[in-house]
Amino acid sequence: MAETQSQPKGKSHLKRFYYPLDQSVEKPFNWGQMLRLLTFIKPYAKTLLPGAVIAMFVSTLIRLIVPIIIGKIAIDKAIANKDTDLLVSLVILIAGLYLLSYLGNTFRIKWVNILGQNVIYDLRKKLFSHVQRLSHNFFDKRSAGSILVRILNDVNSLQELFTNGIINLLMDTVMLIGIVAILVALSPPLALAVMIILPIMFYISTKLRRDIRRSWQQVRIQKSRLNSHLNESMQGIRVTQSFSQEKENTEFFDGVNTDNFETERIATKKSAYFGPFVEMSNAIGTVILISYGAHLIIIGEITTGTFVSFAFFLGMFWEPISRLGQIYNQLLIAMASSERIFEFLDEQPNVHEKENAKEFHDMKGHIEFDHVQFSYDEDRIALHEISLEMEAGSTVALVGHTGSGKSTIANLISRFYDPTKGAVKIDGFDLKDMKIDSLRQNISVVLQDTFIFSGTIMENIRFGRPEATDEEVIEAAKVVGADEFIKRLANGYQTEVEERGNILSAGERQLLSFARALLANPRIIILDEATASIDTETEVKIQHALRTLLKGRTAIMIAHRLSTIREADNIIVLEHGKILEQGNHRQLMEQKGEYFDLVKTQFEMLDAL
Repeated sequence: MAETQSQPKGKSHLKRFYYPLDQSVEKPFNWGQMLRLLTFIKPYAKTLLPGAVIAMFVSTLIRLIVPIIIGKIAIDKAIANKDTDLLVSLVILIAGLYLLSYLGNTFRIKWVNILGQNVIYDLRKKLFSHVQRLSHNFFDKRSAGSILVRILNDVNSLQELFTNGIINLLMDTVMLIGIVAILVALSPPLALAVMIILPIMFYISTKLRRDIRRSWQQVRIQKSRLNSHLNESMQGIRVTQSFSQEKENTEFFDGVNTDNFETERIATKKSAYFGPFVEMSNAIGTVILISYGAHLIIIGEITTGTFVSFAFFLGMFWEPISRLGQIYNQLLIAMASSERIFEFLDEQPNVHEKENAKEFHDMKGHIEFDHVQFSYDEDRIALHEISLEMEAGSTVALVGHTGSGKSTIANLISRFYDPTKGAVKIDGFDLKDMKIDSLRQNISVVLQDTFIFSGTIMENIRFGRPEATDEEVIEAAKVVGADEFIKRLANGYQTEVEERGNILSAGERQLLSFARALLANPRIIILDEATASIDTETEVKIQHALRTLLKGRTAIMIAHRLSTIREADNIIVLEHGKILEQGNHRQLMEQKGEYFDLVKTQFEMLDAL
């Protein structure tokens, strides 16, 4: 059952929404999932892993041999018989064995660290690549912060498991089995006496497992919430400062941060219970060894050398048990993180590509909506079985009030979503039968809030066609009128812009997006409120550039500013997901319908100004 979601301790007038997909779900320990996680080691199973395993066996074997040499040979033979030569030889032998063990451990640590770093690299790369291919529906349900947590924090939390945990688990298991076998061989009664505490220890540790695992699940959830709030705060810093809500936001962050601190503290505290318990077990075992072992020496059941070897092995016996407890904690952390990682990896795009999907060759750009209905969710229908055609090379404008379905039509053309009913076709081909990359390589989308990546102006324009030359980039910028302001920048086209292009004005960012779209040389171009952020002077300047950009291409223009679409070949007026009327500007004005009213309203508003 999902745990109740608590509100952070900080105050806020805003109702902060936490994504239900980050809720903790109580599940049994899934060894199948853990084995799936271990498959990421497979590429290195013939290179790094064998060397690390061999080095581990060498060092472990030496640790098991040395106590026997000291007890059964050095004490019972060399010292008992006062054989100095044998004793010196044994000292040299033990020193050599320890040197060999040191080399084995050095190579083991080196190889497992290289192995672990490679596995983490592969896992993060696979997760990032997979997330990039998911449909828009996936991102609609999650904050950017919660996605970042899984790609960064959750993958990082597996690092200790892959660099140390797995090989240590194998090493400690081998050592534990070896120690138990040797103790039983040396003295079965004494071995049974010192290990009598094990069943009790196993019972208590088992009782702790479920609680510890739930605690680490909560840690992951709180980290996700913390990162989500941080991302939201940084993105909305201008709004926060403009309303003087820094104190309010800090108080809320303090609540989220406190929750994160508390969950981490509780999880760490519970995980730390195992260590002292092992120490207590070790103390009990030592008391039993001394009392019962001394008795066995007195009655002649065991030799002094056997007792000394037993003491060595008993000290070594609790060491792997303690480490196994730590490794188990690592497994709990890894399980909590891997559940969240595999949840993303198992997420499939809502927009599926068929195995025998075809590619577009020489796309013309004729678009057809055949009785298309679409719903973002069951309660809200965005499009009601609309049918329309957009001729290749024509400019089509979509107008209507907010929520009328304009952006939905654009999203369906790019196949960010699939229609609930009906079919969207380009050049007569149903988009569901075509390769997604083949489709989108022929489409450029220019949004109102254009995204500028960190990097140079040149790199941002080249983003749509990485193989373009510098000359082609500059030519595209000149055509859309961006070259003029770019040359005024400190380093021209090599000027570095930070995330979202904060050193540029809204109009300048929009001009860059036009250059980017033109350079990609698409057959279909979608302008979604693309001129809304551009002032009137800049808009007039790019009207000519738009004619060049749209020439010979099918263009879909979404605009509230109706002056930008007067020259469109076809204007489609939408309302609540239905087509009210369509035609060119002159035809619609003569009809004196909805479009006429929209134009009249806008001109009246301009006159009032």
